[in-house]
Amino acid sequence: MARRRGQVDEKKSEAILDAAAALFADKGLQAKMDEIAKLAGVSKQTVYNRFASKLEIAQALAAKRVEDIVAPLRTAGDPQTVLETLALTLLNRVCSADKVGSMRGVALISTEAPEIAHAIYEAGPKRSLREMAAWLAEQTRLGRLEVADPEQAAEMFSGLVLGHGHLRAMLDVPQLAPEKRAARAREAARIFVVAHAPKSSPASSLQATS
Repeated sequence: MARRRGQVDEKKSEAILDAAAALFADKGLQAKMDEIAKLAGVSKQTVYNRFASKLEIAQALAAKRVEDIVAPLRTAGDPQTVLETLALTLLNRVCSADKVGSMRGVALISTEAPEIAHAIYEAGPKRSLREMAAWLAEQTRLGRLEVADPEQAAEMFSGLVLGHGHLRAMLDVPQLAPEKRAARAREAARIFVVAHAPKSSPASSLQATS
């Protein structure tokens, strides 16, 4: 069955973003738009039709990453299950060998054009923290968790899950092995839920007696 025009355009956009991610990881902002086009298998004009600049491409890459990471927050489930899924998604995004290069690419960009690095942070990590903070606030409203400062708690959860993940990625040292990530995600979610359990819940009672 022939693909509709929208499907073709979406495939081209994905190819452009994939090519840009690979080139940014290798060259930072030295990557040229025509190189991105060539690697993506499209014309340079096609790239510009979708993204006016490398900044727009970088922001789109960051936004796409956020969508993948925060998807578990849009599912129905108890807080611990949702957080465990989110934690595992985050670990797989940061610790996988094929994702590490993108972080080095951002590091390269940050020295060449800090304003672009800031824009990437706003579109990516900061947005994911805002989404998680909003979810934590909603869980608090529903009485499932008790989080006094959702923004701070969101950032602390990320640190609890990743540990030295970002540092290992930047220094290119061995990451947490894939077979250990599920256990890390499960434990991080458990610790967080116990720490932020409503005062009257069984989890908080367990914490008080432990």
